[in-house]
Amino acid sequence: MLSPIPESELIINPDGSIYHLRLKPGQVADTIITVGDPNRVAKVSSHFDRIDLQVSHREFVTHTGWYKNKRVSVISTGMGTDNVEIFMTELDALFNVDFNSRLPNSSQKKLNIVRIGTSGSMQSTLPEGSILASSKAVGLDTLMAFYSIPQTDIEQQIADEVQLRLGLPFKPYCVSGSEALLKKIGKDLPSGITVTCPGFFGPQGREVRLKPRIPEIFDLLGKHPFQNEAFTNFEMETAGYYAMGKMLGHEVLSMNAIVANRISGKFSADPSGVVDKLIVSVLEKL
Repeated sequence: MLSPIPESELIINPDGSIYHLRLKPGQVADTIITVGDPNRVAKVSSHFDRIDLQVSHREFVTHTGWYKNKRVSVISTGMGTDNVEIFMTELDALFNVDFNSRLPNSSQKKLNIVRIGTSGSMQSTLPEGSILASSKAVGLDTLMAFYSIPQTDIEQQIADEVQLRLGLPFKPYCVSGSEALLKKIGKDLPSGITVTCPGFFGPQGREVRLKPRIPEIFDLLGKHPFQNEAFTNFEMETAGYYAMGKMLGHEVLSMNAIVANRISGKFSADPSGVVDKLIVSVLEKL
């Protein structure tokens, strides 16, 4: 017989909301768009026909409403897979844990989660202004050292190859995105392997005043595909989303607005416009 989840493990606020997100069961739609920047939430919800709920706590901002007769939530997470782990765990609990008994529900609800984020390309064929769907993601962070993530043979091979190429002292992880959402939302768009980094500067080979240990990281990955599947871009959340989604049983897809090209050294003249184009594209395909 299952024991209730202790108060210290699943923290519920006095008003019945979950600790970090400040949301209660029923306040979130089962189709969720996620963004990193809290200010981007309003950019997404400005396209809604109606907004029913607005909640803000720390970097987690939530708007729930309706878009063309479909209930949708948009939630910001801030940057990094550490925030993604908090977000995905608490979001799942809102649907799959009874807050009164503190027991998992007998039947589990599967969510559709689409990340809309900015990213830097490591391919000359993906210039700034492009939109990219992440077919897989490699995590260069260590989040999955604390979980037992199931990986396919191909995913394990990609993780091993990345570790070898970069000479990393730890093993990365690789997880595929939702095939169903990729076919629905990423259809007719370029796709590839996204590399999720634990930082914006050194881990992505950028040098300002500190010299990164692997300054040629985008050459080591971008110039050499894995079995004809290219390493396409850097960002900071996708692998965490895919790993947590896989373990929790949700459909997750990361959609990337390419605002920089690391090969040409160019940055988009209108990054906000690229993001707006991606927002409209995702909403229309949900």
